[in-house]
Amino acid sequence: MDLELTDKVAVVTGASKGIGLAVTRALVAEGARVVAGARSVESLSGIPGVIAVAVDLASREGPASLVQRAIDEHGRVDVLVNNVGGVKLRMEGFLAIRDDDFEWSMQMNFFSALRATRAALTAMLKQGGGAIVNIASVNAFFQPDGGTVDYGAAKAALVNVTKALSQEFGSRGIRINDVSPGPVATDLWLGKDGVAQTVARATGVDADTARKSVVASIGGFATGRFTTPEEVATLVVMLASKRTANVTGANYVIDGGLIKTT
Repeated sequence: MDLELTDKVAVVTGASKGIGLAVTRALVAEGARVVAGARSVESLSGIPGVIAVAVDLASREGPASLVQRAIDEHGRVDVLVNNVGGVKLRMEGFLAIRDDDFEWSMQMNFFSALRATRAALTAMLKQGGGAIVNIASVNAFFQPDGGTVDYGAAKAALVNVTKALSQEFGSRGIRINDVSPGPVATDLWLGKDGVAQTVARATGVDADTARKSVVASIGGFATGRFTTPEEVATLVVMLASKRTANVTGANYVIDGGLIKTT
């Protein structure tokens, strides 16, 4: 199927690893020209059709400067994928979480996307349309707990704003949707400072035991495995395409059957 993304200009935040890198590669495979932003961009070098931009996306100016780079290079922005984010597992409970911790989560997971969206919308309105895909999380609404309370709150804010903006800008040719992954096989879960290792250190077990324990505690996967970054990227690219032109304000869950309710 032709997703009609050839020569479309896409901006991807947090593009150097995990889901962001998979999304960048998937967009390029569909013929899009990608401006990819991250703190470190070594992993993006040599990918055809990609302009890699080293940028602090948690800063006030960073997201807008990345969008402006796409405009300077290509004259337009057709697709924005707000992927950048981060989570710190809170093992000591709510009373140990400071205002600064909540502020960090909001800057990384909400304000970075909000600022990039504001900049992209300005360009998209001038050109008469575009698509924005936000990477949210099942933590925005599923089994909230103290271990990720600040992360979940930030992602919930992102989901809420997505719905509101989809209503405001839908009649002007701009579609805005969310993709909410469950656990994905990335460093966030499986890296040396990821969820599994953090729980392992706190509980005195090995990382594999910790991973299995955490997955079991949240209900397990119907598929029996983590989602891959490439599977998330496939969904993102579909939502970026005009093939899904009447989909907006939606939140697509990809979690291997983690959520058991309808």
